[in-house]
Amino acid sequence: MNVILFDSDVRNALLPLTYTRPVADIRVGILTLREKWENLLSTTTTTITEDYLTDKYPMVEFQANIMVNASFIPTLNLAKKVRKLKENEALLKNGTVIAFFTSNTQEIVDFSSYNCTEVNENILQIKNVCDIFKLNEAAIKLDFEIITKGRVSQPIPDTVHCINKENIFLEEGAKVEIAVLNASKGPIYIGKEAEIMEACMIRGPFAMGQNSLLKMGAKIYGATTLGPHCKVGGEVNNSVFFGYSNKAHDGFLGNSVIGEWCNLGADTNNSNLKNNYANVKLWHYETERFKDTGLQFCGLIMGDHSKCGINTMFNTGTIVGVSANIYGGNFPRNFIPSFSWGGSAGFTEYKLPKVFEVASKVMARKGLTFTQQEQDILTHVYNETAKYRNY
Repeated sequence: MNVILFDSDVRNALLPLTYTRPVADIRVGILTLREKWENLLSTTTTTITEDYLTDKYPMVEFQANIMVNASFIPTLNLAKKVRKLKENEALLKNGTVIAFFTSNTQEIVDFSSYNCTEVNENILQIKNVCDIFKLNEAAIKLDFEIITKGRVSQPIPDTVHCINKENIFLEEGAKVEIAVLNASKGPIYIGKEAEIMEACMIRGPFAMGQNSLLKMGAKIYGATTLGPHCKVGGEVNNSVFFGYSNKAHDGFLGNSVIGEWCNLGADTNNSNLKNNYANVKLWHYETERFKDTGLQFCGLIMGDHSKCGINTMFNTGTIVGVSANIYGGNFPRNFIPSFSWGGSAGFTEYKLPKVFEVASKVMARKGLTFTQQEQDILTHVYNETAKYRNY
């Protein structure tokens, strides 16, 4: 069985997060969408995505392939249905293709000739950036059940005060001391070599990836996810860090999504609720205008490699693109284009040589190399987003 994950038409609604990754590599819950599919299908996957991403995320096509819409969050039952697909069969949810079996190239698929089956169970789909934090509770619960089934947690130290201890799972090498873990509203998952420092207070659902660090006195409300290699402190509510990003000091982050290689300076705060309690509007890349999210709570969406200085304030429903650098007092604008440098007093362009220099230093701190692939992706995004930088 050769499984290929494709972006589908939701890709543009997930910008700026999908400027630098396929839809399959969005993190929601404990795992990325790709990791969920690979876990349940017991196979590796490749990807159909934008041309400029294919060097890093290639597609491997066989004579017969199962194509899967990466934006759907798989369940055990759905994975079983996908495994049973035969040639010219497809699974749909409310008319949207979830998966299909083909021996032709994807470009010439004609679904009118397919035997299409509507899936009746409740299947979650990531259709826009807000869904990542909105569906994070359900996604953590699904992942927790799959990852921990038939396994035993590492012992939880006696210094840790636990509520609903059977809903807490520590992987090998995880460290936690003198903390409060309340799993009464949802599971708490602590990944390999992750550390929770003293006096942290956590309410589930909560997931913490490998080698991540929760700093002393942090207050974490569910549903929150820290991907691998994150460093987080202060107060966080219903937010997702994809990985390799830091919010190491005090400050509030709520109903937000933070990409990879981001850094929030000390005492950075975001608003997640308007003073008039109206629905939050968010910049929409497809329409190139602000669009009503239908949500009362919506905070900060930040693309990869973006950073902000100390005491930065983000207004309700702020979109920050890729490789932006924000600093200064007062609230900057609600839409900060990729490769912007500045704050409420105005922005200039963040030039590529400086972008590459900083990215190289930041990745080296985690023992990784800023490759030519990464440089080429950022260069493409820089050119593609130039139209937004009309300062």
